[in-house]
Amino acid sequence: MDNKQIKIFKSDDGSTEIEVQVDNDTVWLNQYQISDLFLTDRTSIGRHISNIYKYKELDEHSTSAKIAQVRKEGNRTVNRQISLYNLDVILSVGYRVNSDRGRQFRVWTNKILSEYLLKGYALNERKLKEQNEQLNQLKQSVEILGNVLNHKTLSNDESIGLLKIIADYAYALDILDQYDYQKLEIKNTSGKEIYQLTYDEAITQIRIAKKAHGNSDLFGREKDDSFKSSITTISDI
Repeated sequence: MDNKQIKIFKSDDGSTEIEVQVDNDTVWLNQYQISDLFLTDRTSIGRHISNIYKYKELDEHSTSAKIAQVRKEGNRTVNRQISLYNLDVILSVGYRVNSDRGRQFRVWTNKILSEYLLKGYALNERKLKEQNEQLNQLKQSVEILGNVLNHKTLSNDESIGLLKIIADYAYALDILDQYDYQKLEIKNTSGKEIYQLTYDEAITQIRIAKKAHGNSDLFGREKDDSFKSSITTISDI
């Protein structure tokens, strides 16, 4: 366990104070600390943890760790290995303990999980709506291109231009999809911010591109504030 930090947890009434080790974006407690957290005896905590690993509800290797701890036992100084357990184990134990604190924990956890599920559903619904809008826009673009092909014999340069529009649009959709699912990777970049584009500057560039491509009323038309919101979001990353 490297780069660990020490945090102090206190219960609302001040009766419980636990030194919590934070490492790798999770918390680590030993069995005595977990028993203090849920106001139950350490033997019960040990039994619950054994059952969690026995029935393979969690992987022991990734959810537990051992640290050396120097302790005074009578007149002797003893170096013992202490087992620590991460948040996954703590949550699983919390669903098992039969104490008032355990029951309070389950009520609180169920409330939090419900909120996350509802927020997750709303977020996925919004993403699905946005993707459907993107697909509809692509469909409309293909239909427009189809009408052009049906009513006009294109030169070689015009054909290449239309294919480039389709390729650029498909690339843009792919980039948006990668961003939505947090899989976006821009290769051959340093990762260092060179320039931060503002919304006004982006609009200026769109107007320049619009003029260069025939000045169509449809070019760069904003349907709502989503483009401005996207620029702000990207700037905050």
